[in-house]
Amino acid sequence: MSRRRRATKRAVKPDVRYNSPLVAHLINTVMEKGKKSVAERIVYGAFERVSEKLEKGDPIDLLLGALENARPRLEVKSRRVGGATYQVPQEVSHERQESLAFRWMVGSASSKKGVPMREALAQEIIDAYNNTGSVVKKKEDVHKMAQANRAFAHFRW
Repeated sequence: MSRRRRATKRAVKPDVRYNSPLVAHLINTVMEKGKKSVAERIVYGAFERVSEKLEKGDPIDLLLGALENARPRLEVKSRRVGGATYQVPQEVSHERQESLAFRWMVGSASSKKGVPMREALAQEIIDAYNNTGSVVKKKEDVHKMAQANRAFAHFRW
C-alpha cells in the first residue's frame, strides 16, 4: 500500500431516470466490464419488479428500506499484534456500509443460477426490505463475529 496520500473520493453522478446517486451506486455495483447500459436495464427492471410485488409506490423508498436492513454497523478487521492475529471489531463508515450492502445484494443475486439477474436482484431487494434473506443473514453473521471478538476491541487504533 502506498503511503504517499489518500485517494480522493469522486462524486457519483446521479442516474438518469431517478436522479439519485444511490441508484447510480447500485448500477455501478451491478456493472461488469464497463457495460453500464446493461447494468441500467437490470437495475431498472428490478425496480419495476419490486414495485409490482410490494405494491408500494416509489422504488427509491423501497431501496432505502432494504439498504437500511442490509447495511452492517460493525465489522472485524485483522490486526497483527506481537506475532498473533486478532479479529478486532470496528465501526463501519456510512459509505462502506452502503458499499458492502450493495455488494452483498449483487453477489447474492448473481449466485442464483437459472434466474435472470433482474429477477434475482428484485428478490434480494424485497428480501432485504422484509428483513429476511441471505443479505440480512450475512449482516447478522458479521455483527455476531464483531460481538464475539469485542474482547479485542482495545487493539483498535
